[in-house]
Amino acid sequence: MPEASPEFVCQMERVLSVYQRAYDPSHPVVCLDESPKQLIKEVRHPFVDSDGVQHVDYEYSREGVTDLYMIVEPLGGRREVRVEDNHNRFTYARIVSHIAEHMYPEAEMITLIEDNLSAHKLSALYEIFTPQRAQSIIERLEVVRTPTHGSCGSPPGLNIAECELSVLTRQGVSKRVADKQKLTGQVQAWYKIRNTKQTQVNWQFTTKDARIKLKHLYPSF
Repeated sequence: MPEASPEFVCQMERVLSVYQRAYDPSHPVVCLDESPKQLIKEVRHPFVDSDGVQHVDYEYSREGVTDLYMIVEPLGGRREVRVEDNHNRFTYARIVSHIAEHMYPEAEMITLIEDNLSAHKLSALYEIFTPQRAQSIIERLEVVRTPTHGSCGSPPGLNIAECELSVLTRQGVSKRVADKQKLTGQVQAWYKIRNTKQTQVNWQFTTKDARIKLKHLYPSF
């Protein structure tokens, strides 16, 4: 559980204030988070018996690990999931460039909400792109990072992308996926359906709520 501190409160309230903004397509609020996904291959193929019961063998083989990058625009009802080989700073930089240049090329400014992870380094853009391109991406970003321990698992669930990853795990991805190609197909099918429905995230927890319900996280005077 997070401890009371001015740093935690400052970052929490900053995120909450962003979520209270009105929808503006020229200044979208986009949440980003990543999670590892183990690739697992069946040793024996599952089968359905005469009674309609599916049987899955407990044996399996590990085929490596991928990383799922969830990109979600809560008020726009848009999300995209990228399946990557790792979660280092170079992958992060490529994801950020994808958001700025391919998903929202016409946006004047993009507010990016993300967790405070060591791999989240905008400086990595200068390691993989020309200075001109790196600067053009960074100048269109307002990065807002959640406080330490401010994840979906500890109140409040500040990163909406992390919560969307939880939905994806429950609804859109099989427990055992053998390879990256199949995994990519599953996550694409999932987010395309949600995008077609324009499934928005109705965020209702405000700064005022936090100061009442999470009073124990605020420094005392």
